[in-house]
Amino acid sequence: MTEHNQTLPHVADTAEARRRPGRPGRRPGSADTRGEILAAARKVFAEKGFDKATIRGIARAAGVDPALVHHYFETKDGVFVAAMRLPFDPAVVIPMIVNGPREEVGERLVRFILTMTGDPNAREHVLGLLRTAMVNEQGVAMVREFFSSAVLGRVGAELGVPQIRMQTAFSQMLGMVMARHIMRLEPLASAGTEELVELLAPTVQRYLTA
Repeated sequence: MTEHNQTLPHVADTAEARRRPGRPGRRPGSADTRGEILAAARKVFAEKGFDKATIRGIARAAGVDPALVHHYFETKDGVFVAAMRLPFDPAVVIPMIVNGPREEVGERLVRFILTMTGDPNAREHVLGLLRTAMVNEQGVAMVREFFSSAVLGRVGAELGVPQIRMQTAFSQMLGMVMARHIMRLEPLASAGTEELVELLAPTVQRYLTA
């Protein structure tokens, strides 16, 4: 099993790095245009789901020009990540997972999930989204569409892996996160990252490359 030292990309950092200062479009008289866009986005995503929501619709709900939404967040994925306060950005994470030796993609994926959910702040945002999905019909549709379209669909396309295999690998990791951090089953909850990578990576690798 190959050792990797990865630094978890933080959404705020990656989003800030992609922004281009000095571009026009800020709405006059608004102290927090970005926050107003995010508030409007949460409402639009909740009502329409991820797939049917659009940058134009979010801009209309926020009372701004669509170019301003693109200025702050670039893409609909970026809006969703910021609005839901997700601790990862698909634009950063997907290349990190799919680039590199094909025989180690399962290890990279498992280590990323374990590292991300090992951070208490990141984990709380992930678990909050999962709880919303479990108790709210609109919430589960929104989360399902985001992961299907923006995450699993893109990873599968990059790797040439059928969606049934991508979803099976995802369910393996989702079950691990829930058992480890919601049910807190022992000794799983207290196991170290490398121990779990060694156990889980070969199974996930089989789903993705068999």
